[in-house]
Amino acid sequence: MNPDFIGRSYPPSAPYLVGREKVREFARALGEIDEVYFDVDAARARGFSDVVAPPTYAIRLSMAAAENVVMDPDLGLDYTRVVHGDQRFEYARPIVAGDELVATVTIDGIRSAAGNDILTTRAEIRTVSGELVVTSHSTLVARGSDV
Repeated sequence: MNPDFIGRSYPPSAPYLVGREKVREFARALGEIDEVYFDVDAARARGFSDVVAPPTYAIRLSMAAAENVVMDPDLGLDYTRVVHGDQRFEYARPIVAGDELVATVTIDGIRSAAGNDILTTRAEIRTVSGELVVTSHSTLVARGSDV
């Protein structure tokens, strides 16, 4: 991979409107039972404006935005050899239904180790008005050809 890409940011994603039913579906798929993920009144009783998305919901936005990176032919990433190495989220506040969010991905690092290329990215997920909601950190490992 081209190390000159370290620090490169890609254009923001199209705005994504977080819908109640999408939050509920995601929570059900995870086996969540907390009513804050399903019931508007329960969420409001706990101080939220609407149902709250589970913490890993941000992957929907960060993965979509990361497509700009992994599909960039000038980067030199062979996506057929990629495995997901790590994922973590830093929240400024929870995602709630009704949020309209955009994600901007930046390449934080490119390095080689044991014949593999390792790519680290950061996706800042903000409201369309600019409020930071969550930062997603991801590590992808492109396995070497003889690994």
